[in-house]
Amino acid sequence: MLFKPKSVRTHFSGLIFFQNYQRNLWVKPSHRYGKYNEEDDDDKDPKLRNTKENQLDHFYLYKSKGQHLLTNTRILDAIVRRSNIKPTDTVLEIGPGTGNLTVKLLEAAEKVVAVEIDKRMVDFLHKRVAENGLQERLNVICKDAMKVEFPQFDLVVANIPYGISSPLIAKLVYGRNPFRSATLLLQKEFARRLLAEPGDSEFNRLAVNVNLVADVEFVMDVSKREFLPCPKVDSSVVIIRPKPELPDVNLNEWRAFTRTCFGKKNKTLGATFKQKKKVMQLLKLAKTTSLNKENPPTGNNYECDEYYDGKYEDEDTDGEECFASSTSDLEMNLFKEKIVGILRKSGFEDKRPSKVSNEDLLHLLSLFNQAGIYFHDHVKPNDLGNANAAYLS
Repeated sequence: MLFKPKSVRTHFSGLIFFQNYQRNLWVKPSHRYGKYNEEDDDDKDPKLRNTKENQLDHFYLYKSKGQHLLTNTRILDAIVRRSNIKPTDTVLEIGPGTGNLTVKLLEAAEKVVAVEIDKRMVDFLHKRVAENGLQERLNVICKDAMKVEFPQFDLVVANIPYGISSPLIAKLVYGRNPFRSATLLLQKEFARRLLAEPGDSEFNRLAVNVNLVADVEFVMDVSKREFLPCPKVDSSVVIIRPKPELPDVNLNEWRAFTRTCFGKKNKTLGATFKQKKKVMQLLKLAKTTSLNKENPPTGNNYECDEYYDGKYEDEDTDGEECFASSTSDLEMNLFKEKIVGILRKSGFEDKRPSKVSNEDLLHLLSLFNQAGIYFHDHVKPNDLGNANAAYLS
């Protein structure tokens, strides 16, 4: 006999019971935990898939989409309480799922903007919120959070899919919309990296780039047993608060610089900058930047790169061989001595980026720029600093 819920209010608890004990949640396994791949969501046999869906009457919860629903009411209440929501606030929620957190946010805020990619969840969310009489205060955007432009909001409160943690945080803290804070439920290991300080084993480019524009506060750890279905790892709640004043630095230049420094975070800065390939790249960029200052380019040449992970390959090999053949060994050696001289004089030659503070990195970048050494062609129009002028002002 199939489970048929009598109301939306009892549907979710019944769905949990039915799936958990009769169908073991029908959670499709994924070898790419936390990442969404549409191919994972379809059985090879469409008829078999449709039969299963009819049997379950509603929807599966997919680990491959990061669909892990927080069910502990006490923790949900604590998240809302620590977010300091005002009755006049608009709250942005990424990945609301079935609305466990959404309903509580609607009770505390004036409006909630929920971004959800799964239409099944959107339909369920609408019904659940309507049954609570809160539908007029909810705006649901059924799109990919990484591709949609967010409307204005005051706060972010969300249990976000783990697979988009890094780019989503980058989109928030480097985005156009000003906001007071973002209370996020993240994978515990990722949260530790976000909170890391110079000298910590977890210290990395993620912490460096976020800490430039925001402060991060640890709130609490959350056991994996509090989620349905149970993920493989524990989680943590953090609060990210944008800084009221930002350093006077070109953000594209900063991100390109930290990408170079943290490519091998345990290698000394001297060893990193003495590499022949790196010297050649910086010399080429120095010449290009100098030329652009004399003849500024027109048109939109800006392309957004990866914000934090060390997997980004910043070396553009196009034209490198041609440039190398037109550059004399003397010119290369002189430019290398210039780089090493700055590192040695400022005391950074033997330091490792994993132990250097943001203040010191900003100082070193300033010394390089003053000497005509650049890491990004910041003269190009529509760079990150200009594109996010509204946020940075």
